[in-house]
Amino acid sequence: MKIVNLITEHIDIWTAPQTLKVNGGRGRGKNSNGQSPHGINKLRELILELAVRGNLVAQDPNDVPASVLLEKIAEEKAQLIKKGIIKKQKPLPEISEDEKPFELPEGWEWVRLGEVGNIFNGNSISASVKEAKYTNIEGELSFIATKDVGYGWEELDYGNGISIPKDEPKFKVAHKGAVLICAEGGSAGKKCGITNQDICFGNKLFTNDLYGNIESSYILANYLSPTFFNQFSDKMTGIIGGISASKFSQLLLPIPPLAEQSRIVVKVNGLMALCDQLEQRQTDSHAAHETLVETLLATLTSVADQGKFAKAWQRIADHFDTLFITEHSIDQLKQTILQLAVMGKLVPQDPNDEPASVLLENIAEKKVRLVNESKIKKQKPLLEIGEDEKPFELPDGWEWARIGDASLFTEYGMSEKTFDGINGIPVLKMGDIQDGKVILGGQKLVPENMEGLPSLYLKKWDVLYNRTNSAELVGKTGIYDGPDDAYTFASYLVRIRCSEECVHPIYLNLSMNTTLFRLTQIEPHLKQQCGQANVNATIMKNMIVPVPPIHEQHRIVAKVDELMVLCDTMKARVNEAQATQVQLADAIVQQAVA
Repeated sequence: MKIVNLITEHIDIWTAPQTLKVNGGRGRGKNSNGQSPHGINKLRELILELAVRGNLVAQDPNDVPASVLLEKIAEEKAQLIKKGIIKKQKPLPEISEDEKPFELPEGWEWVRLGEVGNIFNGNSISASVKEAKYTNIEGELSFIATKDVGYGWEELDYGNGISIPKDEPKFKVAHKGAVLICAEGGSAGKKCGITNQDICFGNKLFTNDLYGNIESSYILANYLSPTFFNQFSDKMTGIIGGISASKFSQLLLPIPPLAEQSRIVVKVNGLMALCDQLEQRQTDSHAAHETLVETLLATLTSVADQGKFAKAWQRIADHFDTLFITEHSIDQLKQTILQLAVMGKLVPQDPNDEPASVLLENIAEKKVRLVNESKIKKQKPLLEIGEDEKPFELPDGWEWARIGDASLFTEYGMSEKTFDGINGIPVLKMGDIQDGKVILGGQKLVPENMEGLPSLYLKKWDVLYNRTNSAELVGKTGIYDGPDDAYTFASYLVRIRCSEECVHPIYLNLSMNTTLFRLTQIEPHLKQQCGQANVNATIMKNMIVPVPPIHEQHRIVAKVDELMVLCDTMKARVNEAQATQVQLADAIVQQAVA
């Protein structure tokens, strides 16, 4: 099998822009940062699997066969037992033919893991004892826990501040060149590495102190191979998942001659370095692509001249198919569409439209009538908008307005305790606002006869604003699209009710979901309160939004809906293409090792 051809012929699949795979990909590279493209992870798996099957380097008939190595290891173990350095083990079961997962080359042997190394787990130390007794001790043995072990060839974290005195008799020691592997929990069979010094280590790790000068890196390559991981997973038990030392010792290991082990390690290191280069190249390309998309889209919102805007758009249109090929780039396009919409650049203006100044006057008059009818409370006048507050210039017929002046009223929700059940009024909470929408269903309830509830019933097209939570969630808004008088809302939300004939609620919602609105109106006011960020309703009422004529608002909403559907279609195609690339990468690996 020509391994180089297998890699180079499918380079487009290995390096395709696929979904990033977080921590735990088999065969992680030396310089991995915790995430890798699926294709490159599969390439690493393929290299390791071919290595442990004898397909990565050529066999040499002059090599001393592995059977001789195993005889020497047996003699070495006998001497260590005689000297009291290790304990005598119970004989491991013989390997039957039906256990062997694949056929080995000449000169190789199947062995059980416990035959070629001394396998044992480490010691458990409580956090309090670590801090009180074993923190920052100079010149002793580093104590390695699961968190200090990577997913492959990364160096262990010896500088974690925890170390054990060398004369502590109760602590087990893994010697330089031992191979560690996590044996319990979510990282079991995934986190592993080689020690480059003597260490003490945690009880959720197994060490394998090898006999017979076996290459530590060859054993590590086995640990990282799909075949070994499948064996490991099959023997795991328990709720949190783990494997006992006795079962681990019985796992099968293909052992080549020592000389071939060395050749395999050199080849694997070289190919893993190639994978690292491919991954870095892809990372750099991805970052450059993101920067290019963001820069080009930014020109659309930054130019004021219509001619310059047309040229900026043409630059994007000429390369549309190569610019918007990732979820991130399409999300950037969505945000740009929203921003262009509220800047008056998405649909043409009509000089016959009634100007926004008239709409704001109508809202003010309607609020006076509602106050006189005792339907809302009289509001304090809001400050006039200063020129330095306006983030961009508006088209003719548009007006800047504070949200309190562009809406009929705003109010907090209820703070009553909710309950599970089927009889009651569902209460919308912070988590129900997602992507500019209000998600209905699954809410907890309050009693139908609760005092004060009628005034806090939601009406269709009410805008809900999230005033507190983590910083990135404060300021999120969504449109209530349910029936009138069927839902209410919690006190962490603020309701904004619009006069629909003057300010379209959906237009207001999309205005408040633009990046520029967040940068200029939300983030300057973020404050920590009781451990959470908060931007209250008083501040929110003073935030400013651009208000176009009502007919243009409707045209904007229709155009945004149309373009968002197109963006979602593009994103679905990107996801389908990525899924296909993932399937191709998986299929190539499966076929190569079949």
